[in-house]
Amino acid sequence: HVQLVESGGGPVQAGGSLRLSCTGSGFTLSANHVAWFRQTPGYEREGVAGIFGTETYYSDSAKGRFTISIDRAVNTVYLQMNNLKPEDTAMYYCAAARRIGRWIGSGLVPEKHFDDWGQGTQVTVS
Repeated sequence: HVQLVESGGGPVQAGGSLRLSCTGSGFTLSANHVAWFRQTPGYEREGVAGIFGTETYYSDSAKGRFTISIDRAVNTVYLQMNNLKPEDTAMYYCAAARRIGRWIGSGLVPEKHFDDWGQGTQVTVS
């Protein structure tokens, strides 16, 4: 049974940090392109960061503040978020794309390519 479980969200003050975790079960995260997305009510879901192997990818809003990484030993992808801003407030989701490896297109891998999604973890920055 394939499953992604996010954790680590919560309330934080502007300028603070959070580390989100995405733990996979039923498959190996490092064999897939894994990404973090976020969504605010009334807005479309947007990509934040992605990782495949040693390649990492970031949205413009995440560059310089967020870091995506993977720990193969515990099958977990992390999103370290520093210098958080109120506009980072959103539900954060991780997702895995089984047919996408290294991404050579522009920007981040589009949402349509992702096969498995977690239930989300809320981040609230005030």
